[in-house]
Amino acid sequence: MRKITFPHMGELSILVKTFLRELGLEVVAPPKISRKTLNLGVKYSPEFACLPFKINLGNFIEAIEKGADTILMGGGCGPCRFGYYGELQREILNELGYEFEMITIEPDLIADYHNLKRVFHGIPAKKYIQSGKLTWRKMLDIDRVYELVLEKRASEKRDGLVNNLYQEYLRKIENLSTVEGVEKLSQEYLGKIKDTGNRFKRGFEIQIGIVGEIYMILESFANLETEKKLGELGAVVKKDIYISSWLYHFLHLSNKDRLVKRAARGYLDSFVGGHGLDTVGNTVRYARDKLDGVIQIGPFTCMPEIISQTILPAVSKKEKIPVISLFFDEHSADAGLKTRLEAFVDLLARRKAGISDEIVKHRKGANYG
Repeated sequence: MRKITFPHMGELSILVKTFLRELGLEVVAPPKISRKTLNLGVKYSPEFACLPFKINLGNFIEAIEKGADTILMGGGCGPCRFGYYGELQREILNELGYEFEMITIEPDLIADYHNLKRVFHGIPAKKYIQSGKLTWRKMLDIDRVYELVLEKRASEKRDGLVNNLYQEYLRKIENLSTVEGVEKLSQEYLGKIKDTGNRFKRGFEIQIGIVGEIYMILESFANLETEKKLGELGAVVKKDIYISSWLYHFLHLSNKDRLVKRAARGYLDSFVGGHGLDTVGNTVRYARDKLDGVIQIGPFTCMPEIISQTILPAVSKKEKIPVISLFFDEHSADAGLKTRLEAFVDLLARRKAGISDEIVKHRKGANYG
């Protein structure tokens, strides 16, 4: 039997493990991302490869060394380099002498059917339906619970309370095997998280929108827990990028693309790869929804996000919303990030409180509208 692995991206591992195990397949998940994972990826990757590429490569090396012999990897198309990840990673791993098979799942699943059949051949349709329902329920509920986490971190009565509840929830949901059990657990933890307090740490609510590249937003190791840090600073985080929204887009089940394109009109009118268009469009939407500020998150050298970054100052000025851009690589440091976030949240708090912010509006890295 194949021993299947995959790259980490936020809570995606819970969903992939659920889907594959319910089909009766053997899963060898990579260890939790660590500095060792990153160091392995950096050691064997091209110097100017982006951070997600390096972490993914480290995931694969660690998983193969645990016994995995088959890698499931996403594919892509368009200007973003993600479409080349699988091919280049396969070559690197082959040169390192590892024996494995990499199966790339392309956006066009119908055209990729013969590729996927090598993994899923002979499994009854009934198992797909059961596994799909359970995995889908977990995906929706995890995203719904995390959306509440992003809100309640800013008003929790004790530091770390919301995050501890969320980690407890994830540990429990991972091994559940019924839709009913998932729904019951999720309702329990939605209630617990709602009951963690309602007093904002700064005395009033500050809302910050997160935009940028999907991997960097979803993977907290890669972004040095930016969302958690913002919650600790008393900021409510809003974002449109979740695993569920990505899958809805992938399966063409959402019309949100039209809303984003309409919002971006006049700033960016064409697809530039990755989530570049979404970054601009969602920044405009957040400004018009009266959020207090926006943070762009991306990997260093990411072409679509660099294009968006050059447009965001115009958006910031015209839509009257402060924006900062945070780009990460293996050299990014926790202390430097914390300093920038503290300065940005302080700027937003001063602005919202009506205090003159002339002395802070030119702080390094902020585009002020």
